[in-house]
Amino acid sequence: MLAAFLALILLLVSWRIYLILPSNRPPTPEIRQKRETCSLAIFLGSGGHTTEALKLLSALDFQRYSPRTYIISEGDHLSAQKVIQLEALKSSRSLQKNAQSRTIIVPRARRVHQSLLTTPATALSSIIASVYYVTIQPALSKGSKTSVFSDVLLLNGPGTCFILCLAVYLNKFLGLPAPKIIYVESFARVQSLSLSGKLLRPLVDRFIVQWPHLLSRGRGECHGWLV
Repeated sequence: MLAAFLALILLLVSWRIYLILPSNRPPTPEIRQKRETCSLAIFLGSGGHTTEALKLLSALDFQRYSPRTYIISEGDHLSAQKVIQLEALKSSRSLQKNAQSRTIIVPRARRVHQSLLTTPATALSSIIASVYYVTIQPALSKGSKTSVFSDVLLLNGPGTCFILCLAVYLNKFLGLPAPKIIYVESFARVQSLSLSGKLLRPLVDRFIVQWPHLLSRGRGECHGWLV
């Protein structure tokens, strides 16, 4: 009896996960009104990943893509500094003050050269922090501007991307508001996808590469060099 009950639960969970996975059909662009804003969350993975992500952002109209949430790994002071510089630059070029932005800090899922034995503990810490910001904090702020984490989550590579994706899928599984996930593979990935790209390709709403031959197998799209 217990085995049958557990099998039923597993079947229902599997079916629910299947329903929330993105379709393999080409994405249908969402048409927004000219003055309609879109809240945006961006993960800055430090180093080259941060540089590429900020180059993508620099082409956007900050009046339209607001509020913005910058997600930074713990201890990544350089990325935090670059966020301040970008916001100040965009504000100086605009006749109006840029709309609200914020920066949140999450623990790294795995540090460089970290032992595999200690990785589960840091990954769990990263998952807890991500779930708090993506699921719990918006639920506690119901009725305010922060009651939804973001409309779109932009990712471009490092391991913590996968953790953030899991947090978004928790929202989807529970039927809570969840951002669309756009993954842009790093420009440096010329011959093959990164590990994050391989893991996230079937999970994200839009998977974008910058080298066309990376689309030889699997879903995705290429619009040339973006950074």
